[in-house]
Amino acid sequence: MALAPVSVTESSVFARAYKKLHLQQKQDVDTAVEGIVSNPQAGAAKRGDLAGVSMYKFKSQVQVVLLAYAFEPQTRHLLLLGSHENTYRELKR
Repeated sequence: MALAPVSVTESSVFARAYKKLHLQQKQDVDTAVEGIVSNPQAGAAKRGDLAGVSMYKFKSQVQVVLLAYAFEPQTRHLLLLGSHENTYRELKR
């Protein structure tokens, strides 16, 4: 039984943050996105105000980066990419 392909969409906020990254950082993000596509439960599900959003934490060079995403069975929607400091505040907007 073949699985249907998973589509990945991105918000404009994610796209702007991704565009500003260096090549190595983009490769790290791409690897993280591949991990999310193959295992959507990889990130920690948030509760309360951020219900329905999961956060995937990974290292890019020496910095810890958070990738916020929402998932449905056939879709992964990339919401936000950034450091820990402002990520939660930005998500609540």
